[in-house]
Amino acid sequence: MNMPKTMKAAILVELQQPLVVDEVELPSTLEVGQVLVKVNNSGICGSQLGEIDGAKGEDRYLPHLLGHEGSGVVEAVGPGVRFVKPGDHVVLHWRKSQGIESVPPRYTWKGKSLNAGLIATFNEYAIVSENRVTRIEPSSDMEVASLFGCAVTTGFGVAENNAKIRFGEAVVVFGAGGVGLNIIQAAGLLSAYPIVAVDLHDNRLELAKSLGATHTINSSKVDAKAALQELLGNQGIDVFIDNTGQPAIIELGYELTKAQGRVVLVGVPRKGRNINIYSLPLHFDKRISGSHGGEAVPHVDIPRYTKLLNAGRIQLKPLITEHFKLDDINVAIQRMRSGELAGRCLIKMDA
Repeated sequence: MNMPKTMKAAILVELQQPLVVDEVELPSTLEVGQVLVKVNNSGICGSQLGEIDGAKGEDRYLPHLLGHEGSGVVEAVGPGVRFVKPGDHVVLHWRKSQGIESVPPRYTWKGKSLNAGLIATFNEYAIVSENRVTRIEPSSDMEVASLFGCAVTTGFGVAENNAKIRFGEAVVVFGAGGVGLNIIQAAGLLSAYPIVAVDLHDNRLELAKSLGATHTINSSKVDAKAALQELLGNQGIDVFIDNTGQPAIIELGYELTKAQGRVVLVGVPRKGRNINIYSLPLHFDKRISGSHGGEAVPHVDIPRYTKLLNAGRIQLKPLITEHFKLDDINVAIQRMRSGELAGRCLIKMDA
């Protein structure tokens, strides 16, 4: 096939500024291990908000493309690609899977090189590394499929691989966004009880309740520590999962978990914002650990979770609460920041 010459894309030009939506030039050929995908849908993950804000410090790759969760159709493949072919419906994901890890694509914007890494989804087309796409059935709901790129695989992976939730354990999920909602749903499948969702926004807490939270706490209206202590009493917390990256909340989780409880960090604190804990409990089997995308293995996990979806054991459609055009991506980002948006929003490239 002839490669498209240009595409519309959302570009991070400067930290803490709106993305610039503009035409970008694609390379004329694909390198070894590269896959060209026509993007249908892209989710926006909280980690992209962190990238825009410069949460991890200086960004040496500006200007660059963004997005790591989406769905689309393969248009062409470069030399050596074995696991997908033109016409395949695929999930685009940031976690490594099977296949070649290629070099990053060489996009051009205003005559200069534009960085993109091995995956970017805030764009009409994506040249991605083979190990960042996983084939799905052509009959798949492509909106729901995009959530497998991060929100579902991370959320379920956190519950299964990081927290290792067991029957009847008390689980607190602090932050009920796209990933948090899936942690809650997975905790329900694993028969945790109670499952407590904590957030600043009632709309997110209502959605959390519909997906398996047995109790909810709005920490903008009540003191979360007092509410958790009142709710759980002497039972204590077995698993505390933080999606906020706020040091004070991480410290709270460490304080409130049982002597042999687990604290799992999904959210990442801004660079320089350190946590302060009394380490002695760590010597007696209290655990605190970070999660890297739930340690998901996409080509293994996506088929497993798809089976649950098709059997009606999990709900994913209710997670998608708003749709936006690529031109309106900054509006979507602002609605995420404000909390007006309850679940996951999708950027629809053909809208």
